Amino acid sequence: MNNCFFRTCLLRAWLLTALICSPSVFAQWHYGEADIMGTNIEVQVWAESKDVGDAAIAKVFEQMEAVNQLMSPYIPSSNLAIVNRDAANEPVVVDDALFRLIKEAQAFSELTHGAFDITFASIGFMYDYRHKAKPNQQSIEAALDAVNYHHIVLNEAEHSVSFKHENVKIDLGGIAKGYAVDISIEALADMGIEHALVTAGGDTRLLGDRRGRPWMVGIRDPRDETRQAVTLPLADAAISTSGDYERYFEENGTRYHHILSPKTGKSANEVQSVSIIGPSSTINDGLSTSVFVLGVVEGITLINTLPDYEAIVLDKHRKLHYSTGLTQ
Repeated sequence: MNNCFFRTCLLRAWLLTALICSPSVFAQWHYGEADIMGTNIEVQVWAESKDVGDAAIAKVFEQMEAVNQLMSPYIPSSNLAIVNRDAANEPVVVDDALFRLIKEAQAFSELTHGAFDITFASIGFMYDYRHKAKPNQQSIEAALDAVNYHHIVLNEAEHSVSFKHENVKIDLGGIAKGYAVDISIEALADMGIEHALVTAGGDTRLLGDRRGRPWMVGIRDPRDETRQAVTLPLADAAISTSGDYERYFEENGTRYHHILSPKTGKSANEVQSVSIIGPSSTINDGLSTSVFVLGVVEGITLINTLPDYEAIVLDKHRKLHYSTGLTQ
């Protein structure tokens, strides 16, 4: 009896020691938020300690701020701002990351026959959504010649950018946040993190699942921020949403928002939101903007030609449309 009792006590002590020493006992979800790149950044990571969780979140914010400092058109010292200032006069040598992203943006322009075009900024800078200001038709028509992705010249050997039109400006707002999310997730994976979520505005990418369950990702109703239009179970995937509710103002019943048609220089108005699901936030981001400009029929036709990518489109009549892979 005494030996049995002694062995039981030893077993319990061993189990307690193993439990206390097991890293999984202390593992938990860690959360962080910050305002970077003109949007809200949200991070969730599963980590074995507070120190690891804090370091992972700090790494994401570091990646986001690096992209911001490199690609913001509003920071005078950024590579992008210098390109906009000087590239019409002489080639500007740029950082490798910026060069590659402009090159990828050009590929989207080719794929969409110009529906995606980072030179939209040649007119886009005339809009001030905070102060409800927009260019008049005469100003738009005068600037439309500068909106053409063929005006951008990329020199691979020098990693330089130049413009063939004196009034060209570029903005990577339709792709840069997706890129920032991708490199953040890659940095977390390099740290050994296996379960995480990184969101930058409308761009979200998921690393793994939510500890045995899918992440439940909502697509907000463009006309009611308290409601979800669609909720999706996702794991190891990315989703990007472009909507007419992110930066906008209304005047005389018309909504003026930041997703401009390169053909007209005005806000695209056939849909209210576009969500793209696929493995890459960079590609999702570019595609969501592209489909928004193309509209329901052309946009979903495009997505149906791309393996691994799906679309959910809410049109201006508030009807939902899905790409083929989501209806089978």
